[in-house]
Amino acid sequence: MPNDLAPAESASHVHPLLRVLIVEDDPVMQLGLEQFLDDCDSLEVIGRAEDGYAAITLALELEPDLVVMDIGLPQLDGIAATQQIKQKSPDMRVVVLTSHMDDVEIVAALASGADAYCIKGASLEQLAVAVSCARTGAAYLDPQIARRVFNHLQCTHSSAPVVPLSPRELDVLKLIVEGKSNPEIASELFLSISTVKTHLRGIMNKLSVDDRVQAAVAALRNGLV
Repeated sequence: MPNDLAPAESASHVHPLLRVLIVEDDPVMQLGLEQFLDDCDSLEVIGRAEDGYAAITLALELEPDLVVMDIGLPQLDGIAATQQIKQKSPDMRVVVLTSHMDDVEIVAALASGADAYCIKGASLEQLAVAVSCARTGAAYLDPQIARRVFNHLQCTHSSAPVVPLSPRELDVLKLIVEGKSNPEIASELFLSISTVKTHLRGIMNKLSVDDRVQAAVAALRNGLV
């Protein structure tokens, strides 16, 4: 595999190295990622973090061009970390690299501002493509999940709901978009799980969707959250 992610250029037109922060709690995976990325002539690994809070701190301190972010992190997950990083540094690129393939987490990661979503176990070539896409401002979805995301978009109506959502339903919908489970939503909003389920049913009825993933997609497409 070529070591450079971009075509060779003359010395007078060489782009500066892309500065990369790795966020990964598995030491073996972290080492492998660092070796691969450091071997790419156009990249420079400038830091490593093992949990979401450390990722946010280092991203703000080191100001990398790109963050390679796992989702299943201790203390604060990669979705929440990505959201906070993007809120503070919108131009910072985030490539999610994870074993998580749950539909809600995929939608939540994209909603948090991730520029690319790559599955662990994919070829290094695919990771290189994801990084290159993020570098140029393009989006990238791993082929294993692209069809599922597309299907959810097709199944979701593009028009805003005829019946407006209540403020509490909007609170619940926002947390659904963030990938929260019913117990997590109940805890955060100080509601019972049965009340959360009631709000969820109301949200799905008003948005004319069949499940929480489609509800999240509808929320994003219609700017409801």
